[in-house]
Amino acid sequence: MDTRTSPHRARIAKTQEALARLGLVALLVPSSDPHLSEYLPERWQGRQWLSGFSGSMGTLVVARDKAALFADSRYWVQAEAELAGSGIALVKIPTGTATHHVDWLAREARAGDTVAVDGDVLGLAAAQQLRAALAKVGATLRTDLDVLAEVWPDRPALPAAPVYEHRAPMAPLARAAKLAQLREAMARHGATHHLISTVDDVAWALNLRGSDVSYNPVFLAHLLIAPGGATLFVGGGKIDAALQDTLARDGVTLLPYAEAGVALAALPADARLLLDPKRVTLGLRERARAVVVEAINPSTLLKSRKSEAEAAHVREAMRQDGAAMCEFYAWFEAALGRERITELTIDEQLSAARAKRPGFVGLSFSTIAGFNANGAMPHYRATPESHAVIEGDGLLLIDSGGQYLGGTTDITRVWPIGTLSEAHKRDYTLVLKGTMALSRARFPRGTLSPMLDTLARAPLWEQNLDYGHGTGHGVGYFLNVHEGPQSISKLVPDATMAMEPGMITSIEPGLYRPGQWGIRIENLVLNVPAGSNEFGEFLAFETLTLCPIDTRCIERSLLRADEIDWLNGYHALVRERLEPLLAGAARDWLLERTAPI
Repeated sequence: MDTRTSPHRARIAKTQEALARLGLVALLVPSSDPHLSEYLPERWQGRQWLSGFSGSMGTLVVARDKAALFADSRYWVQAEAELAGSGIALVKIPTGTATHHVDWLAREARAGDTVAVDGDVLGLAAAQQLRAALAKVGATLRTDLDVLAEVWPDRPALPAAPVYEHRAPMAPLARAAKLAQLREAMARHGATHHLISTVDDVAWALNLRGSDVSYNPVFLAHLLIAPGGATLFVGGGKIDAALQDTLARDGVTLLPYAEAGVALAALPADARLLLDPKRVTLGLRERARAVVVEAINPSTLLKSRKSEAEAAHVREAMRQDGAAMCEFYAWFEAALGRERITELTIDEQLSAARAKRPGFVGLSFSTIAGFNANGAMPHYRATPESHAVIEGDGLLLIDSGGQYLGGTTDITRVWPIGTLSEAHKRDYTLVLKGTMALSRARFPRGTLSPMLDTLARAPLWEQNLDYGHGTGHGVGYFLNVHEGPQSISKLVPDATMAMEPGMITSIEPGLYRPGQWGIRIENLVLNVPAGSNEFGEFLAFETLTLCPIDTRCIERSLLRADEIDWLNGYHALVRERLEPLLAGAARDWLLERTAPI
């Protein structure tokens, strides 16, 4: 790229001119929106528009004479390529939640300087930390200005896709019952009102879905719950008259999306407003005039615990998803070496196989198909401009998932292409040992989820190996593929991360050798009761994902007998659940790939 003509270099320069004009020393551009979402509508993808970095996580800071992007190890290779020619420095941080940008700003700012960030997209907890750091050097934080509005002339408008109802039987618990649960939780906190801004919590609470964000069936809205009703702040025209009437019968009224802050400011003086400080923006918090009660959104805890009816629907969604993958992989192995197959072809064919299954709505994230070195980038995505042809020898990593009316899927498998080396098989088997070790765990109910992380890493740590991402994330029910509060990771745990029955979590250890190959083996698991005694209640994992784990990649000498028994038992379950849905080549492929070792 000619650095003199880089559009991103020009955009950074335009932003720096705006900083000088506005009397600002720096601008912070987080990967965020007014709902603190992980996946953003185009209107709030300012970090990507300015920098060119397309990863789902990362923070951009633009100062008057420099700019820096902060990203963790999942994105380093990608960021270096996408930032080329922009003049933006990559700052490598250890985890996605690290706050090195705060320290960077505190070092750059001087007494009397002003740093800007749009308070409407900055989390309350993040704002408090940033203000404190700047105050130590005598600098101030300005949050009432959206600098992107000054420099982004063709900024996308708010999404206008319609909202629809998630109906029974796929939505087993009625809207009125969910609102009653939330009011009970409000009463326990001594709150009269409760604001929900996270879009998946809003969708869950009202049994509504939308398509404002790619891959996530959610819509932009805020929900204010009061003792006698609830108000949904949503864009005009997104909810039709029939659905408005349905909502009204459950006491839900509509107001324009932009009026959420106005409504908070108008609450009675004696109101007590429940807010989640990790799930509300500074901008909304500062508009609230009521007494604020800070606690995690009750909906976050409630929706993380899938009911028996929801779990049954998820199991069926996993069957359909597994059948689609068998059909794809049967085609793939038959076509390999006979047709030209690229990473893009894999995405197209696998998506087409899923689209044929009952209840399928769309993908749950952008398919990752990475061959050899591309697989070493955990969040790699093939593009028409840059992708690999599947030929020669090596490992192919495929991380994919679907949104079904009865659940959300997320699975990673690695497949051998050509001839594998001993190093390939060793790495693969160590990762598989980590997947199995955690899958087989039993633990007391209420165990803080980060405490389980070492079980998956131990086989790798024994060989002085590790991976830079978390081991597991919560998964929604026909909602976001990433949800909390549980996280199996190196995060410092808090009480909200307790493992409870009904939670669905991924197990996905990995190993990445930059420039060579990447390995990740991922299943989704359900927390289920595992007995109780004088030591308390115990939980275990039920593996939900149904797809063979390739045994051709295994170095058998590294597996113990009990590990082989687990793998054979898993494959027997996969075969039993999927065989009735398959015929012909797909059935033959399933039987071959689930043969015991």
